[in-house]
Amino acid sequence: MVKANRYYTNEFKLKIVELVKSGKTPSEIEREYKVTKTTVRDWVKKYANSGEFSAEANRSAGEKELRDLKKELRQLRMENDILKQAALILGRREL
Repeated sequence: MVKANRYYTNEFKLKIVELVKSGKTPSEIEREYKVTKTTVRDWVKKYANSGEFSAEANRSAGEKELRDLKKELRQLRMENDILKQAALILGRREL
């Protein structure tokens, strides 16, 4: 059986993190709120690292740099393809 992805608000996630900080175990939270222990631990870890839950805020400097470089590479490849096409078009006109 495949579980559907659930969306949790940041307010809900923060409530769960606060419950863990107050002493509730992930197992207790799992039973009470139907959120897996792994998800609870992940939220606690993310919030402890950056104070946010978003993936963007929790990326390391290396991951951010790699993402930026990949974006720049895509842009440069696109520009290169445009220049190649322009050279082909201009080359045909001169013949």
